[in-house]
Amino acid sequence: MGMPTTQRIRLALENAIVDGELQPGDRIDPDRIAHDYGCSRTPVREALQALEASGLLIVQPKRGTFVAKLGIPQLMERFELMAEMESFCARLACRRADRADLDRIAVSLSACEAAAEADNSDGYYVQNTLFHRAIYRAAHNGFLETETLRLQAILQPYRRRQLQAQGRVRRSLQEHHRIAEAIRAGDEAAAAQAMSDHVLVQGDRFRDLVALLDSFPPARMG
Repeated sequence: MGMPTTQRIRLALENAIVDGELQPGDRIDPDRIAHDYGCSRTPVREALQALEASGLLIVQPKRGTFVAKLGIPQLMERFELMAEMESFCARLACRRADRADLDRIAVSLSACEAAAEADNSDGYYVQNTLFHRAIYRAAHNGFLETETLRLQAILQPYRRRQLQAQGRVRRSLQEHHRIAEAIRAGDEAAAAQAMSDHVLVQGDRFRDLVALLDSFPPARMG
């Protein structure tokens, strides 16, 4: 039995947002989606409601549904929480990661290195996501993994733009190495601190983030 239409639509829109095909501020056209999927408005509405509940979309009365575009205070709140959640994942991974988990982290780290050496920020973005998800999985806490993945999806458009800043991929890779080494050594304090420093936006990275917010398009009637 195939995946229900509501779920297919939700996953497709979520992937489009995470992959950058839909940008913060973009308008969602329910009629176009219904036409593309050959369905009624009901599964489309249900999919949009689910994405709104997850924080990826926002409904503006009399205007429509848009990809969420966070302001500075909202964005900083989410990055602060993300730093704590990912730091906890790294700490748990030090205690609970098995050989398969460590191998998965190592493989994703090698893929990050290859993308960085090729000066491919888009490729690095993909591998960066997989590196972080390998650590969530290594924490062996299903609820924590699910919630961290949810917040990761909300922040992905902003993290992707961050990686396009001059020199950010190289610094990110260095930070990945510190995180992976600490997890491999089972050093909870070092892993947690390295992950928090990696995710938390402060100093120059904060100023860069403020600047990139203006680069997102205004809401458009797509």
